Amino acid sequence: MDRTTDTTVRGETPRRPAAGPSYGRRTGDAPSPAPPRRRDRAWREATPWLFMLVPLALLVVFTYAPVINMIAYSFTDWDGVSPELRATGVHNYVDIFTRPELFQVFFVSGYYLAASVVQIAAALYFATVLSFRTRFRDFFKGVLFFPYLINGVAIGFVFLYFFQDGGTLDSVLRLFGAETERAWLSTPTSANISLAGVSVWRYTGLNFVLFLGAIQSIPGELYEASELDGANRWQQFRHIIAPGIRPILSLSVILSVSGSLSVFEIPYIMTGGATGTETFVIQTVKLAFQFNKTGLASAAAVVLLLIILLVTWVQRRLVPDDKVDLV
Repeated sequence: MDRTTDTTVRGETPRRPAAGPSYGRRTGDAPSPAPPRRRDRAWREATPWLFMLVPLALLVVFTYAPVINMIAYSFTDWDGVSPELRATGVHNYVDIFTRPELFQVFFVSGYYLAASVVQIAAALYFATVLSFRTRFRDFFKGVLFFPYLINGVAIGFVFLYFFQDGGTLDSVLRLFGAETERAWLSTPTSANISLAGVSVWRYTGLNFVLFLGAIQSIPGELYEASELDGANRWQQFRHIIAPGIRPILSLSVILSVSGSLSVFEIPYIMTGGATGTETFVIQTVKLAFQFNKTGLASAAAVVLLLIILLVTWVQRRLVPDDKVDLV
């Protein structure tokens, strides 16, 4: 006979273990966490802003503050040295739009704008070809992207010897039987075409990488389904690749247009703006540091900024960045 039966026989009530306070939860449940204190919650909300404090400070100090100063200087005749500033109103802007020698340099950007079309087309072609299984495609990827990694000053000096009389280009042409020795940078047309060609060689790799990454992000099931339906490479490009990379293509067009308007490095190193190759940025630099007309140069920089913003806005209105849905 066990102890429970024995106590029942003797008339004693069996004892039960005392139940502790449950507070509305089951036995074995973990205690609910205490609500965070107000101070901890404040630190948690302020943490992202603390991480952004340094980048925002650098952005304000090195970007927005100089732009504000540039706009202020554009309404003065400051020479960049004198501590005195004399306000001239919109006189600098009137000079830019009424003096042909100041505004006609924008026509030089037409060569680089045409070169950007060639650049985007070449990058898109190579990105499409190398996105499929091709022999030595990793090697060709490196070859195409390598020029973008080279310093612009080094590229300028290399192609300066490439285009000189009897230089590398003339030597290559003689190998194919073309007897020519000419100064490729001596006339405005040939010089601007040569410089635009250098920009195509240098920046094609950047657009190539952007296009290649966008193409590789397209689901592979779409290619498999199109192959089952009998689609060839051109049909895959037209109906799958082109719609899938539309946002990146729009970004490349914006970068190419803004870059063609603000060309500086290559023509400044190779010709210094001579023989009709002076761009708007080269002219602005000369106004500021060679002729000590910082106020006029600041106005020219503001005009260039506004033109780039206007072109970007028009391009975004004509080709909106819609969400791509290929499925």
